[in-house]
Amino acid sequence: MTNVFDGIFESAGCEGALCVRALDGAERGTEVAVRADTAMAPASVLKVQIALEVESAFTDGRLDPRERLLLRAGERTPGPVGLSLFEDDTELSLRDAAVLMLTISDNATTDALLRLVGVDAVNATAARLGLTGTHLAGDLQSLLDTLGRDLGRADWSDALAWTATASEDELADADGRLFTGRALDPLRSTRTTARDMAELLDAIWTDRAGPPAACARMRTMMGRQLTRHRLAAGFRPPVRVAAKSGSLVGVVRNEVGVVTHPDGRRYAAAVFTRSRPGSDDAAINRAIGTAASRAVALLRGERQSEERQPDGR
Repeated sequence: MTNVFDGIFESAGCEGALCVRALDGAERGTEVAVRADTAMAPASVLKVQIALEVESAFTDGRLDPRERLLLRAGERTPGPVGLSLFEDDTELSLRDAAVLMLTISDNATTDALLRLVGVDAVNATAARLGLTGTHLAGDLQSLLDTLGRDLGRADWSDALAWTATASEDELADADGRLFTGRALDPLRSTRTTARDMAELLDAIWTDRAGPPAACARMRTMMGRQLTRHRLAAGFRPPVRVAAKSGSLVGVVRNEVGVVTHPDGRRYAAAVFTRSRPGSDDAAINRAIGTAASRAVALLRGERQSEERQPDGR
């Protein structure tokens, strides 16, 4: 079985790990696993943990979901989407900030909410749920600044400014250094495993991860994620996918989510990849969907046509 999945990842130019688990019926708890206990860099998949802590805090009264959050221009954690792109001060409620964190993977709201609940609380919840391979080392700004220092710059902002004037040779050298940097090394930074994330999804979808109201909101928000070219690309409607994607500097591409078939049977899927130099982004994204689809089919006892494309065509 491992060779089947290794072939999917190898052809896409990446290394991969996965854990896909049945959540219902007689097959509940059965898994398809490939390097499921190997430490991986989660990238924005870690926002599932943060959102769970925030939503639990709303439910148990530690935080007021209607409280206003002011995010000042120039003080927000950078990112490719969302409030990081705004030029003016922005104000919104805490619960709306959580929506941005999970649906468009907004970095600024993530760090603002993490400051409110605390890294220790997120790690304590992971420990309570038995996620022994998962550890949050710090916020996203710290992670990005470590990336900047891995490139020999003062921080992430300095690295971004430097790339605007760097030569092609310097940029190529920087790309090579990223692959061995601390921020992308799960043994020296934030880490998780495919099995831990499958267990976390299992706990959220069965109301064991936290208060039922918090778990319900997690399921709703993950169902509204805009990214549809990874796990979701492996399944055709009416199969539904609720997920959270994660990417980091073109090296890490991941996605975790729950696949729900029309018969009601659900499958928690966690797929993590690490690219090789010169690999193709689109190929790796397709591989994530293909691997998840193949694993779900195995758990369902189905045979997949070799001609079927990962987007269901």
